[in-house]
Amino acid sequence: MRRMFTGWQLVRVSGPSMAPTLRDGDLLLTRHGAVIRPGDLVLAMFPDLPGRLVVKRAVRPADGGWWLASDNPFAGGDSEAHGAGEVRARVVLRLRPGLPTRLARG
Repeated sequence: MRRMFTGWQLVRVSGPSMAPTLRDGDLLLTRHGAVIRPGDLVLAMFPDLPGRLVVKRAVRPADGGWWLASDNPFAGGDSEAHGAGEVRARVVLRLRPGLPTRLARG
């Protein structure tokens, strides 16, 4: 599910690559155009996976994009496999039942 409005976008997490930080089914509020810093959770794309959005942790700028990592070292699917990614937005809030949670930098 993706909805974009005025620079903000809601995305739903699918899969275990960001566990334990994020769970499958979490809803995330992202901000397009936000400044990205190492440690931020980001919405990104890899050049070899066109059209597929991923949520990863920004590690460092690399090769005209960002080196991106999964929080779950056993899940893969990050820059180790796909190279530098193109960051589209920064994750601002995780929405789970209860109160929204602001995500701290890793």
